[in-house]
Amino acid sequence: MYVYVVFAHPSKESFTWEVLGEFVRGLEHAGHSVEIGDLYEMEFKSDMDLDQYKRETALDPKAPVPEDVKAEQSKIDKADGLAFVYPVWWSDCPAKLKGWFDRVLTYGYAYLYADGEHVTSRIDVEKALVVCPAGHTVEHLEEIGIAESMRRIMINDRLLGVGVKQAKMEILGGMVGGDAAVRKENLERAYELGRKF
Repeated sequence: MYVYVVFAHPSKESFTWEVLGEFVRGLEHAGHSVEIGDLYEMEFKSDMDLDQYKRETALDPKAPVPEDVKAEQSKIDKADGLAFVYPVWWSDCPAKLKGWFDRVLTYGYAYLYADGEHVTSRIDVEKALVVCPAGHTVEHLEEIGIAESMRRIMINDRLLGVGVKQAKMEILGGMVGGDAAVRKENLERAYELGRKF
């Protein structure tokens, strides 16, 4: 299976970078081919400019899209699976990744309207996995409702809502305390998530 992994963190010294490494190692050990889209390294432009905004609101599915967007759509088109690795920042993904969704999931590609109704997108991906390290424990995020809100937005809207057939989220929590055992457990979990993808 070809898996396109979208990574969003500015530091290669971060725990999230380590998670990416273990996750990819698991994918490769399972025999998958992997491409990593490091949004910070590629300096992906995350803000939608006026021209692209006008393109989106014109609702013309044949209107040209920017080259960087076209390149990301091509990677999605090749993928059997998608994965997203990013830290939980203020109950969501980093702005760089949010901008990726804003710009890459364009009208005519990820969504289309016919007679005022949303119709199927061109995205045809079998499965997606979201892996996100978090400072708070998963139990705390569940208790205060943040975990559920994260799943609803990322899984229901940004993935299942645009044609991905199966999607799930795995939060690797409890990192704020710097506990070595929690770190080890989360890295082992990242590897297993890749191996069982």
